[in-house]
Amino acid sequence: MLQPGVTLNEAVTAPLLAAGWQCGAVTFKGTDLNPFRYVMPGPADDANHVAYFTEPRAPGGTTRIEQANATFGWADGKPFIHCHAAWFEPDGGRRGGHILPLETIVAAPGEATAWGFRDVRIATSLDPETNFTLFQPSGFQPWGFQPSGAGQSTGEGLVARIKPNEDIITSMETIARDYGICNAIVRGSLGSLIGACFKDGKRVADLATEVLVREGYIRDGRACLDLLVVDMRGQVHAGWLQRGENAVCITFDLIMEDQGSTTF
Repeated sequence: MLQPGVTLNEAVTAPLLAAGWQCGAVTFKGTDLNPFRYVMPGPADDANHVAYFTEPRAPGGTTRIEQANATFGWADGKPFIHCHAAWFEPDGGRRGGHILPLETIVAAPGEATAWGFRDVRIATSLDPETNFTLFQPSGFQPWGFQPSGAGQSTGEGLVARIKPNEDIITSMETIARDYGICNAIVRGSLGSLIGACFKDGKRVADLATEVLVREGYIRDGRACLDLLVVDMRGQVHAGWLQRGENAVCITFDLIMEDQGSTTF
């Protein structure tokens, strides 16, 4: 349950800390937030970044979440969430982007679903490739580097970061194969892409988009992802991604639950 009257960051992380988790993926829907602050993907602010964020926005009144995904980890030794969402603002407009969780308050009791780990940790560190401070996964045992990212497997699930310019679909397959995972469900994952290309032919041509997973899985080693995609104007698009046509922009937080030989 999400406690009202506290920041979104505290509402999400407090129950996970009580459960002894080090990291996790969280989803929630229908939650009321007021005040609510967010940013959208934007053009580069200077030569140090290939893309950045818009100025923070704060619609007056109560905003209701359509769907939000959050990665739970640690920043400067404190619990923190990286959260992307689509929502309905008080004027009825449907928009999306990156929620500022320390400046957003839960306005009414809500409910979230989470999947997490006690033996894998996600913490922020400066990423020299992108010049952003980003979540990076690490285990309490040595962890491996993959061609498409880096991850840590527990035997029941996997936590990974997929790096820039790697196709999200084929990267998922590479990571799963390297860890011996044949069938898996993607849980509450999110990140950014260079635009987006859907199986039905629709395209989002922006330099950067904020994305979150509605449904994702690996079946017999082959990956599929259904995403909400937020463009640089805050408009929300949705659909199944085209294989080989969706490169990561800055980062992608991936959490998968191993399904073994399960038939979907």
